[in-house]
Amino acid sequence: VLQNLSQTPLLRDILKEAKMPGTTVKIESPELCMLCCFSFKQEPQLIKLDQPGPLTLAMHQFVTEMQETKKGVVTPKELFAQVCKKAIRFKGYQQQDSHELLRYLLDGMRAEE
Repeated sequence: VLQNLSQTPLLRDILKEAKMPGTTVKIESPELCMLCCFSFKQEPQLIKLDQPGPLTLAMHQFVTEMQETKKGVVTPKELFAQVCKKAIRFKGYQQQDSHELLRYLLDGMRAEE
């Protein structure tokens, strides 16, 4: 899940912008709907970002480390610690489903907005 998220360009861009509070991010929808096979145009969404919370900052740090080509093994210790603070069920290293981690991670970052 974390490897996939680290390779999501829109998420990387927003996390980079999130480090600077007060920034307005412009999110544009794709102009071509691949499922419908017709063009549509939507107005871009403008989102003003507040001070990022600890989970968002830990996610930014992790994604940045994953993008560094000279970095060897990346351990998401700080990110995991922040997830555990938001979702206690992850403490203790018990096995969890990846979709649960994804849900708690994204919900936790959204709650910090």
